[in-house]
Amino acid sequence: MQGETNITRNLSDVAAAMAGREEELTHELVALYERELPHLVNDDEGMVSLLSSSVYQNIDTALGLFRHGIDPTRVEAPAAAIEYARRLAQRGTSVVDLIRAYYLGQTAVLDNALDEGARQINEPGELGSSMRRALSTAFTFIDRVTLQVVSAYEDERDRWMANRSAVRAARVRAVLDDENVDVDAGEAALGYRLRGHHVGMILWYPAHTHPADPLAGLERVAHRFVDRHTGENRPLFVPHDELCAWVWLPVPGERGPDCAEAERALVESDPDVRVALGEPGRGLAGFRRTHRQAARVQALARAAGENCARLLTFAEVGAVALMSTDLQAARMWVEDTLGGLTDDDPQQDRLRETLRVFLASGASYTAAAGQLSMHKNSVQYRVRKAEELLGRPIAEKRLDIELALRLCHRLGTAVLRTGKQ
Repeated sequence: MQGETNITRNLSDVAAAMAGREEELTHELVALYERELPHLVNDDEGMVSLLSSSVYQNIDTALGLFRHGIDPTRVEAPAAAIEYARRLAQRGTSVVDLIRAYYLGQTAVLDNALDEGARQINEPGELGSSMRRALSTAFTFIDRVTLQVVSAYEDERDRWMANRSAVRAARVRAVLDDENVDVDAGEAALGYRLRGHHVGMILWYPAHTHPADPLAGLERVAHRFVDRHTGENRPLFVPHDELCAWVWLPVPGERGPDCAEAERALVESDPDVRVALGEPGRGLAGFRRTHRQAARVQALARAAGENCARLLTFAEVGAVALMSTDLQAARMWVEDTLGGLTDDDPQQDRLRETLRVFLASGASYTAAAGQLSMHKNSVQYRVRKAEELLGRPIAEKRLDIELALRLCHRLGTAVLRTGKQ
């Protein structure tokens, strides 16, 4: 009992000694965040002021716990902390940064408390017991406050996104459908340059996936595409439903992200996401056209099912998407074009892939061997075997064969001949 009393008194004395240093500690923490979490400290004076108020009130509350022996499980997050979390949600700042801020702050304040405790508590055993209590109490306090501010963040983000998304979706549909749309008003409302160059993109999660926050995940993927391709300007992101979003990427010219760039962006952000890409377009007409291309590609991808590639582009599958909305028709065309090279088995898959790379390399055995990391003679052998299964010389229908092979590469079993057919 005496030990408990001593611990409580020691912590109260340490907290009392630190009282009056709230402003100094606040300044230290804001400087720490500027180094470690620059997204939290920007040029907006209002946000910096609100951050400082949040830090000050949290420090004052924490010191009050120890000075007066208050149960940390009954503490409420300070008003400034709740408001700051809401503002971060409105600006799209990651909640991870907010959580890290609390634990970085806790570590810094505990370091100060340990220094003060060492000055006041001479007996090492008592110092250790007191600091262990301080650590457990601080963790309980931070855990409770963090839960409250994260809850406030999530509620505000959901509300803000719902309101913003509804307005944006209405504006975007007007731009897509209204031939007499006011471009200046549309740009101002959307915060996006309609007169520029764009690549339309549709992102979605397949039904069998269960992401914790689908729209946030899709938005991260959209931003990763921009970061990789241009490094500047924000994409126009419009939720279509809870698992799908329409996106327009601002691009510097007539070139959009190539497949390799897009695949890397997808793997680095969220490999569960599926992507349909249109061709680059310019101005209002291009804005509409590239989106409609992406929509056709998405329809084909969804019809193809789960075995389809994660990323499809209009450049690769647009011809079939335009020719038919019937996947069965696409499958029949592939079979007519590739003949005996259409079976869904590993051996033919290797032959199809070798022939695809060979044709894409300008019918160069040497170039194809380099891309496939194979000996030139092995490429020649596979190309010869593939031509035998085609039942015709490649030169007869080269363009059709190339397109059919690209469809097999991207759509997989959806256009191949299987035992079930």
